Amino acid sequence: MTDIALQWNSDHADVAMGPADLVADEGLDTAVLLSLFLDRRADADDGVPLDKDPRGWWGDSFATVAGDRIGSKLWLLSREKQLATVAQRAQTYAAEALAWLIDDGVASDVDVQAIFVAPGRLTLAIAITRPQAPPFNRQYQYVWSVL
Repeated sequence: MTDIALQWNSDHADVAMGPADLVADEGLDTAVLLSLFLDRRADADDGVPLDKDPRGWWGDSFATVAGDRIGSKLWLLSREKQLATVAQRAQTYAAEALAWLIDDGVASDVDVQAIFVAPGRLTLAIAITRPQAPPFNRQYQYVWSVL
């Protein structure tokens, strides 16, 4: 499966450009970036007030697999304090966003670690074990405003 390549630029993703064209991604980089950093729709019990936007992708309404949703709920943490419990929620949200890799047989194991490394910066360390392919190991900095 070939995707338009996204590349991580310290705290955000951008389309990768070659000398004369877009770069293609034959691996997992783009799929993982989209899974982690697109906004998954909030569930009713996630604490988003009824008058606020629960976000999410409109295409989730037409998923071929019932309940299949894209993205993560990391956006729910943008106004949280930097506590160990928030890092644990980030880890849970990231693992939830990447669970499709195991469900679809792309990976045999997905390990996510989340740790605050500086004020306003949370590092997500992702380790994906794939059958018949080298391991996928990446770190991403999730950034939000320090209040």
